[in-house]
Amino acid sequence: MNDSVAQWISRADVAGRVNNPDRIDVLGVGVHAVSLKRAVRMIESAIDRDLKGFVCVTGVHGVMEAQGDEKFREVLNSSLLTTPDGMPMVWVGRLQGHREIRRVFGPELMRVVCSRSVAREYTHFLYGGADGVAEELSTWMQGSFPGIRVVGTYTPPFTPLSLEQATELESTIARLKPDIMWIGLSTPKQERFMAKHIVRLQTKLMIGVGAAFDYHTGRVQDAPAWIKRSGLQWLHRLAQDPKRLWKRYLVNNPLFLSKIGWQFFRNAGRRGMP
Repeated sequence: MNDSVAQWISRADVAGRVNNPDRIDVLGVGVHAVSLKRAVRMIESAIDRDLKGFVCVTGVHGVMEAQGDEKFREVLNSSLLTTPDGMPMVWVGRLQGHREIRRVFGPELMRVVCSRSVAREYTHFLYGGADGVAEELSTWMQGSFPGIRVVGTYTPPFTPLSLEQATELESTIARLKPDIMWIGLSTPKQERFMAKHIVRLQTKLMIGVGAAFDYHTGRVQDAPAWIKRSGLQWLHRLAQDPKRLWKRYLVNNPLFLSKIGWQFFRNAGRRGMP
């Protein structure tokens, strides 16, 4: 494991300093039993108390990526907050007794945090997206939330940052000291990036929101509310980009259902033992 990741994980008890709800167990990944409102309050509390950490927005894809990668699972479980992005996470949480859990969709989390951040005067830095996307997102944020403070953007290469690029990024963040770095990479790339760089970059929170950069700049169409509630947003997303996403949904989703079914069966058997 990278030294920075190991260093962060060894300090992950920082999460205990926030009023954290319980994590539900989704195939070994601890997902917080939160609603959107509670997730936003936790993020604001962390910033106001000068806590440092990263937020993962995790659904079936992230959980399945963690099944064959113990180090990635450790990253998810060392977050300040891992939110339930997807109705399957919500259903599992409710079956585990957490009636208050609600879906926390990355683009919606970003929208609400940005809206509320104007009065709180939080500063934002945008990291991710293809060429020009971060700049377009900055324009969208400033048009949607007048007075919001976007202090910088950075479009990373598709390959890992070189030493020179990492040094340049550290220097930029040290100068700007944003309250929030929004990370718009794919899973598991964005979570690994946050765990690797959270120690060195002078920002309070990193929040990995994946495709939110593309949703808010119009590159990806959002699904109607009824599709989201039914748990079929994956199908809406697949229809927009089948070549890239077919394996994520058509292979991972059935596998997730079989594995989570076995988890509940196994746990029920253990409770029934004398």
